[in-house]
Amino acid sequence: MVARGPVVPVIVIKDIEQAIPLAEALAEAGLTVLEITLRTACALDAISSLRTRFPELLIGAGTLRQISQVSAVVDAGAQFAVSPGYDPDLGETCRKHSLDLLPGIASASELMRANRDGFYFVKLFPAEAIGGMRLIQSLASPFAETIFCPTGGIDVSKAKDYLAMSNVACIGGSWMIPATALAKEDWLLIRDLASQAQALERAFTA
Repeated sequence: MVARGPVVPVIVIKDIEQAIPLAEALAEAGLTVLEITLRTACALDAISSLRTRFPELLIGAGTLRQISQVSAVVDAGAQFAVSPGYDPDLGETCRKHSLDLLPGIASASELMRANRDGFYFVKLFPAEAIGGMRLIQSLASPFAETIFCPTGGIDVSKAKDYLAMSNVACIGGSWMIPATALAKEDWLLIRDLASQAQALERAFTA
């Protein structure tokens, strides 16, 4: 996941029929890691469908909050999971199921707990609301071994600055999937916006 690219699209699938064409538009633009959030009834079906249709992509489940969700996510074929916060029990359950977890953290205390449990690649969430780049800079020295995937409130105008930080491996965002474009099924616009996201340069080297 770290080496795949600078941006991870954070996707909410409300209509299962849109899952395939949306993923096609993103993949054609070069975005090969997709996070399907568990916020809708069809999310698991979307993950399963995308895993079958696009074996070359890395498909993950986002908004993982409950231990009870882990087995369903694994059964759907998710290759990784993303949680909005850090729960040690959730992390351990993911490990038992051989499911890679990108845990969310919002403070130094949460990051210490995540590091203690072996998680050194973390999601900073909600990034912009809790200090964003300034917080990452503050955490850089005491947590030099940690790398971040900031997510939350980041748009294309801020993405370049985040990716210029050497401890930011990638960023999560949904700006390349505008709600109006998705409603109109304007796959060409989404592909163009995704291409701009994929073209962003990053300082991080895996």
